[in-house]
This record gives sequence, C-alpha cells and structure tokens, in this order.
Amino acid sequence: MPEKDYYKVLGLEKKASEAEIKKSYKKLAFKYHPDKNPGDTKAEERFKEISEAYAVLSDKKKRTQYDQFGSSGFHQRYSQEDIFRGANLNDIFSEMGFSGGGNDIFGQMFGGGGRGRQQSSFRMDDLFGGGGFGGGAQSSRGRDLNLELTIDFMDAFNGCEKTVEYVHGNNKQGVKVKIPAGISSGQKLRLTGKGAPGPVGSRSGDMYFTITVAKHPVFKREGNDVIIDQKIKISEAVFGTSLEVQTPHGNRKVKIPAGIQNGTKLRLKGMGMPCFGKNDKGHAYVSVAIETPKELNDAQKKIFKQLADEGF
Repeated sequence: MPEKDYYKVLGLEKKASEAEIKKSYKKLAFKYHPDKNPGDTKAEERFKEISEAYAVLSDKKKRTQYDQFGSSGFHQRYSQEDIFRGANLNDIFSEMGFSGGGNDIFGQMFGGGGRGRQQSSFRMDDLFGGGGFGGGAQSSRGRDLNLELTIDFMDAFNGCEKTVEYVHGNNKQGVKVKIPAGISSGQKLRLTGKGAPGPVGSRSGDMYFTITVAKHPVFKREGNDVIIDQKIKISEAVFGTSLEVQTPHGNRKVKIPAGIQNGTKLRLKGMGMPCFGKNDKGHAYVSVAIETPKELNDAQKKIFKQLADEGF
C-alpha cells in the first residue's frame, strides 16, 4: 500500500494543533465537496483523501498510532471502515452549509440506518465505494477470525513469511502471513478477506493475528533498542579490552574502555530492531557486567590482599 502522509494531505506540519487540523480540513472540504463539484471525479478523490486524513488526525488514539507506526503500520491495524468509524463531521458539514452530509452519511457507511434522508445530493457511501458501506444485506460480511501467532525473535528482527494452519468449520486450512520486520508482541496483523465467508454477494470477513515474539537467550528488546548483556573480568574492566560481541546483525568487535563501571551501556548505533513500518532502526546497547570471581587460589588471594592494603 502506498505511503499516505496525512499531514501533507491537509497542508500541515506534524506538530499541528487540533484547531489547526480542523481549520485546514474545513477549508479544503468546502473547496472539494462533491456538491460544489458535481461530476468532477478528481475533486471527489481529493475530498475522499482529505476526509480520510481528517478522520485519523482528529482522533487522538488514531493519530498517536499513525505517528508511532507510520502509514504502513497504521493501515495494517485500521481498515477504511475503522478509520471513519466514530468520526464526527456533522458539525463541520453543517457549518459549511452541507446539511445531511455529516454523521448521517457516515452512519450509512457503517450500516446505521440505510440510505436515510438526503438533504445533500451527495452521499459519502457513494464516494467510498457504494454498497460496501451501505445498510441492509449489502453491508453484511463474513465473521472476522482472530488467531494467535508466536514467532522467534530473529523472525521479528528480519521479517519473514509464515504458513499458518488453522481449523475453521471442521476444516483444516492454511494461510500465508507476511511478518513485517520490527513487529513486537501484542501487535496485530490483518489479512483482508481471509476470515469467514459472508452471505452471497458480500465479502468475507478479515483474519487478525495477534503476535507474540518469543524471548531470545542473548538479546532483550526495549522498544526498538536491543540490550546485550556482556560479562567481563575485573582485570578487563581495569585495563580495558576488545571483545567479540554477538548482535542481531552478527558478531561485532566492541572496545571496552579502561576503568569502565559496572552497568555501563555501550551504544552500537543503528544496530537495534527495525522500526515497524519505517525505514529506520533502533540501537544496540552492550550492558557491561563486571564478574566477581567466586573462588581464588592462594596467589590470587595474595594479590587482592595487597590491592586491598593499597586502598584498591
């Protein structure tokens, strides 16, 4: 799916306030509303685009998810129905003089009472694909299926494709699931139309996978960063050393500076997890743990006694 920059669509900066988002939408919606541009398909497409952008950016939860996961990640969580569900445009359309063009139309989109009254010649469900959003039998579809999927840490790191077998209606079935790089536990993937079949003439439901990323024996994830615990000897902490450290990108040589303190984290820039839905990566951090010997021979005890006497 092409990237959608909703801020750019509305001519806004990412830090735009709620008032600025509403003001920009009103201006553009008035200009491109189909009632002002009858038969102009380009204006309709533009109106659809700005309405979708406003539906996302005017909703705090949706805007937060869009900002966090980017366009691709956001659209794996929200269908078009999800985007417009709960959008409150009635006041905006009324202010612009387009009565019947707000919540009544959005209600039609999601099965809220059929075609209803039509004070405006324009119906939002016509613009967004007709019967798929209308009321009655055309709006029904198959039931969504919700499944769990556990993947390895490195599958989440690299991204992969899994063939998942499941049982539905006493039939064993299989489906291929593309796992995007950077996905984390608790996130959901949606496969459109892969759920239960709907009534004749309607589409199937969707399939949702809730992801669990299994723990890794070496790497710990904190957001998009990867923490790597590394034990070193007391002598290595005092004099410094160079070690081969395992990272998700393969082994890397890491320089341990002399006098390093226990718990110090050394950053390996850009060597963490890919950022889900974005062309970026977190960092890897080598967390140093100075290992205290549990047993000493006589010579070692003597050395440590001398160091203790010197105030070491």
